[in-house]
Amino acid sequence: MTRVAIAASSQIAADAGAEIAAAGGNAVDAAIAANLVQVVTEPGVVSLGAGGFVVISPPGEAAVMIDGAVEMPGRAASPEQFGRGAIDVMLPYGGGAPTTVGYGSVGTPGMLAAYDLAARRFGSLPWKVLVEPAVRHVRNGFPLPKASHQYIANNYDWVFGWNPPSLKPLQKDDGSIKDVGDTVYVDGLADTLAAIAEDGVDAFYRGDIARVIADDMAANDGLLGLADLEAYEARLLPALDVALDDWHVATVSVPSVGGAVLAAMLLMLRGTKLDGWTPQMTRQMIDVQARAIGHRRTRLDISDDLGADVARFLEIAATNPAGLASPSTVHTSTVDAAGLACAVTASAGYNSGVMTPGAGIWMNNSLGEVELNKRGFHTMVPGTRVASNMAPTVGRSRDGSVLAIGSPGADRITTAILQTVANIVHLDMPLQEAVNHPRLHVELSADQTWCVAYEAGVPVDQLDVPQRRFDGVDMFFGGVSAVRFSPDGGFEMAADIRRTGGTALSET
Repeated sequence: MTRVAIAASSQIAADAGAEIAAAGGNAVDAAIAANLVQVVTEPGVVSLGAGGFVVISPPGEAAVMIDGAVEMPGRAASPEQFGRGAIDVMLPYGGGAPTTVGYGSVGTPGMLAAYDLAARRFGSLPWKVLVEPAVRHVRNGFPLPKASHQYIANNYDWVFGWNPPSLKPLQKDDGSIKDVGDTVYVDGLADTLAAIAEDGVDAFYRGDIARVIADDMAANDGLLGLADLEAYEARLLPALDVALDDWHVATVSVPSVGGAVLAAMLLMLRGTKLDGWTPQMTRQMIDVQARAIGHRRTRLDISDDLGADVARFLEIAATNPAGLASPSTVHTSTVDAAGLACAVTASAGYNSGVMTPGAGIWMNNSLGEVELNKRGFHTMVPGTRVASNMAPTVGRSRDGSVLAIGSPGADRITTAILQTVANIVHLDMPLQEAVNHPRLHVELSADQTWCVAYEAGVPVDQLDVPQRRFDGVDMFFGGVSAVRFSPDGGFEMAADIRRTGGTALSET
């Protein structure tokens, strides 16, 4: 067997990856198994009805990405069905987040299709084996994670409260929200997973599960239909590759906007001499974020040709950075001893509050995420991929080191990864120190004014900039999971202290 190192957002997920590695799986197998466990055991944070991306770096080959982004549904819908099924809410999460939930907010999920393609092209174990740990955890019941509890407790009235079947698995007998560590049972989900394990992802996209989803949507003003599920295909594409000093870093390209923003920020730091988190470095990190995030808001989010505009964005970031002035995810990182690296991120948005009857699937609200649908609700052509903040990333250094990294955190995903990579590449921090280090994030309002949110330990308070301080580390700033292998130091694994993550190293 090949030794595999895993970092994930929960220990049970990391252990599932190690279990698959012990059964003969490689880094891709372990990442898929671990991420599937996360997807079904972190309610509110993510779900089986999610979108996702996979970035894979085989040794000696160009890195690739697998696009499993959520797609705009409605292929068989009549014109009068568009614009319906929307419940507009203001979530208290992160200081206030407008979003739309309900049946009309559900896009065509692509996560399972992406994982299936990754397993077929780069894995070494049967699909059924990869799904088994998730089936077991759901059938036996799983402990409610801290991140799930925090999100649900703050948002259940708005996201889940309108639909009692969606809220029921998360409640105690007296109607209150379950506590961290309480066992969660989701009716029907184990059978759904078992069918997907046995019959493959066709069970979800073309079989009985697909028909149950489509019938429920049709009865409740949803756009997602059987034609949308049957038409969905994951896509294998070149990864977006950036040269960064002694490293080549590969992340996701279009339709993810997150990968482009991350790549641009990395390019703006290329060749920069950083000597620690001084006020000077902090100012530079703020400027880089403000330029990249500002360009995204004013150009990329409303682009008619995202591919061309991303290419121009990266050209400016590499040659003239000054010209740019203007929750709900899980991640798994794996690297194996053969040098194969895999980074997997999945997101269901803020959750639509829709629970597919009998199937146990909470559905995404990707069509209702305001920051990803700048042109408005239901304005895309059916079949169009919805933009994403996700940015799973892999890297290779000239010295033979290999890195897999990623994070949840909505628009904080890219800034969390940026700062962690800078800590590794520029400041030579040990991996866990690089992940745990305090972070900052430039928040941009609708009128393009900005404020720096930051954790204690970053010297933003020494700068004359608009700012808001968090007294300790906070899950608002993401939850990075990273694995690094170096010829001299061997494996390092790091799970962010901002979330209850986990790591594992399979035995030889």
